[in-house]
Amino acid sequence: MDVDTRVLRYFVAVAEHLNFTRAAEQLFISQPALSRQIRQLETELRTPLLERTSREVRLTPAGEELLPAARRLITDWQTAQRAARTVAAAASQVLRIGFVATGAGPLTTRARTLFAGRHPEVTVEPKRFDWGGEVAALRDGLVDVAFLWLPADTTGLRVEVIAEERRMVALARDHRLAAQPDVSILDLNPEPLGWTRRAPRPWVDWWAVNPRPDGTEPLWGPENDNVEEMLEHVAAEAAISIGSESMAAYYARPDLVWRPIRDVPPLRIGLGTTPGPMSPLVAGFVEVVRLLVGSATDDGPVGGAESA
Repeated sequence: MDVDTRVLRYFVAVAEHLNFTRAAEQLFISQPALSRQIRQLETELRTPLLERTSREVRLTPAGEELLPAARRLITDWQTAQRAARTVAAAASQVLRIGFVATGAGPLTTRARTLFAGRHPEVTVEPKRFDWGGEVAALRDGLVDVAFLWLPADTTGLRVEVIAEERRMVALARDHRLAAQPDVSILDLNPEPLGWTRRAPRPWVDWWAVNPRPDGTEPLWGPENDNVEEMLEHVAAEAAISIGSESMAAYYARPDLVWRPIRDVPPLRIGLGTTPGPMSPLVAGFVEVVRLLVGSATDDGPVGGAESA
């Protein structure tokens, strides 16, 4: 029998959560579709993998035996894909740089420009991903190096923190808080907050500051898949949204204002690479970023931007 690694990922998600609803949310598929895939896998294996009752989901002995093997198969296939894609890019003299939204702010562009000047024979390809997608892209070999927004699950990756940015709130121009120079996170408690299902839940909770310092949960507003959708909700006064300092500059709009949130930790930005020996191109880009970070330390935080 042939089994798609996608189905194995579905099984692993259910086995780890022991909850079809949470697994489906993680996988961005419907719960009925997930249940059908698991039952199809059980049919092909001719053995039940999960015991389902109205109260709980448990692994059967066969499921417990399959789980570590499924994880190994997924990891091996991911490693093989990454290796093939990385070798192909290096052979073509291409460096693929991953980032989400604004990456590391101005540092992203400066690093790309300096690297291109040092390596004119190399094609530099910036690869933008939606919320939280840059980490998975690096693991899957879709990019060679990435600017990672932390915190994130960077297990198995090499990451060095290169910049920090204040967290800002995007407000409609006429919002009640727009006239203030900055805000407290508690000021935002009654405001519907834009959010996404596209990113891991811990990533969403960190940006939303969930729970809030007073123990409450944010008021969840409309969902979005990317920056542009998020800001449309804000401009329409349907939500507020929390973003990075460089987003305030890069996504300035006449119908929005951005204000610093004074009492939350800043965003940390890491430079991520995959384990193992670095290719000459990746090593060259890492060297450029370190050079720029070192030269900027006397001028203030690296990667920040003025607020709009």
